[in-house]
Amino acid sequence: MYARRRRRYFVLMGTCIVLFVLAWGVVRLWSVPAAVGMCLVAMVIPPVAAMVANRRGPDDRWWDDPSGDPTSDAWWDELDGKEKPR
Repeated sequence: MYARRRRRYFVLMGTCIVLFVLAWGVVRLWSVPAAVGMCLVAMVIPPVAAMVANRRGPDDRWWDDPSGDPTSDAWWDELDGKEKPR
C-alpha cells in the first residue's frame, strides 16, 4: 500500500511541475489567461498530493497493533469483541 501511495504522490507532483513549466514556457506565448489558469490548477495539486500520500487504506490496520501493555491490550480486545487466544 505504501508503494502505491508514494507512486500516486509522485505522479501528482510531477503533473504539478509539468503544468508550471508548460504554462510559463509554452502556453503564455499564446494565452496568458490560460497560463494563469494552469498555474491555479497546479497550485491546488500539492495539498491534494499530500492528502493522497497520507491517506490510510482499508488494508492498513495500524490501529489493531498491540500497544505492549497486556492489560490494556486485553481491555481493548474485550471492547472490540475479539476472542481470547486459546
